Amino acid sequence: MTSIESDRAIQGQEVAARWHTKPYIRVLIAIAIGALVGYLWPDVGVSLKPIGDALIKMIKMIIAPIVFLTVVQGIASLDDMGKAGRIGLKALIYFEAGTTIALLFGLLVVNLAQPGVGMHVSPASLDTKLIESYVTQSHEQSVVGFLMNVIPSTFVGAFTNGDTLQVLFIAVLFGIALQRFGARGKPVLQFVEATSKVFFIVIGMIMQIAPIGAFGAMAFTVGKYGVGAIVTLSGFMLTFYAACLLFIFAGLGLVARVAGFNIFKLIRYLREELLLVFGLSGSEPVMPRFIAKMTAAGCSESTVGLVIPTGYTFNLDGTCIYLTMAAVFLAQATDTPMSIWQQVVLVVVCLLASKGAAAVPGSGFIVLAAAIGATGHVPVASIALLLGIDRFMSEARALTNFIGTAVATIVVAAWEGELDRARFSETLDNPDASKLSF
Repeated sequence: MTSIESDRAIQGQEVAARWHTKPYIRVLIAIAIGALVGYLWPDVGVSLKPIGDALIKMIKMIIAPIVFLTVVQGIASLDDMGKAGRIGLKALIYFEAGTTIALLFGLLVVNLAQPGVGMHVSPASLDTKLIESYVTQSHEQSVVGFLMNVIPSTFVGAFTNGDTLQVLFIAVLFGIALQRFGARGKPVLQFVEATSKVFFIVIGMIMQIAPIGAFGAMAFTVGKYGVGAIVTLSGFMLTFYAACLLFIFAGLGLVARVAGFNIFKLIRYLREELLLVFGLSGSEPVMPRFIAKMTAAGCSESTVGLVIPTGYTFNLDGTCIYLTMAAVFLAQATDTPMSIWQQVVLVVVCLLASKGAAAVPGSGFIVLAAAIGATGHVPVASIALLLGIDRFMSEARALTNFIGTAVATIVVAAWEGELDRARFSETLDNPDASKLSF
């Protein structure tokens, strides 16, 4: 054996020995084991819920300070305050265009596939007791109420409530004030930068136990809801998952190509976060690491700080696809005819209602109830039909939302000239070599 062959053999052995130590591999294994435990021993799987909840709570406790510090640092570091306004405006334009397309895309798919036709479900035969809390919460959904809620009652209240939009609102004001303070504010900015690094180190520590949390969350999901509901409504589930995949790889893939990058490379770069989103059925727990990875990839701190937190509320592509598909599916399943005009009204209502949806499990179900109730056409009681599979649907919604926000961040950064192209290309080509802030 030559020295070159020997070196290659040694490298191959090292790779084989290290593959199981990669974070995303550990998460994938944990999810698989969790699903198996939930399937074989449902009661055990349900009892493991606190493990997943503990991880989510640990991450959520520092989301607010990380969002605050990141946004303040990004804005206060800007020489041109007009840039922050442009970034925000461009992000909102992109969000509105993207979510509108997602709503129309879901409407097109469900009308072509017609997964609910032939089910002949009677709303009166469904148990609506389980959905009463969702319907009650849906009545609280309103545009005015949502906008007023962006303003916190107190400065500290935004952090104790864990409301990302309220924290973002305060951070923008604080960042602008700090930037206008000029040279005298430099010590404060340095303190913000140092504190931000400490919080990201904390996130790195918490992420070491991410596989355990993903295991508990998946074991609970499978153990609690089982596979019976999936089999019963497999047609709609498969149609929805196919729609999300098509939207990601065709729709967002086209946007990525126009913006000058490959959607597959981006997904490979974010694979660990995507697995956690899938395992935890929500994208909010990975927000701090998401912010760090997009910054490490070459997007400016100001762009990342403004686009990602805002995108978690305003850029919910997966939720939008689900809303129109689920509403029309329920109309088909209950033999409720819907005209083109009624479907257009549905799109408008969903466009407004979706803005109040948070990136956490169950929010899509609440917004669906609000949208159906507002249109007044499809029986609200029919949403009980989807209750058993909503947790599984939330995984596809969360993944699509997450990838959509990642693409939006890159597009807005490139649009504003805040994307380091060389660094970005190198990072996507060699994702394992990228350096994070923690």
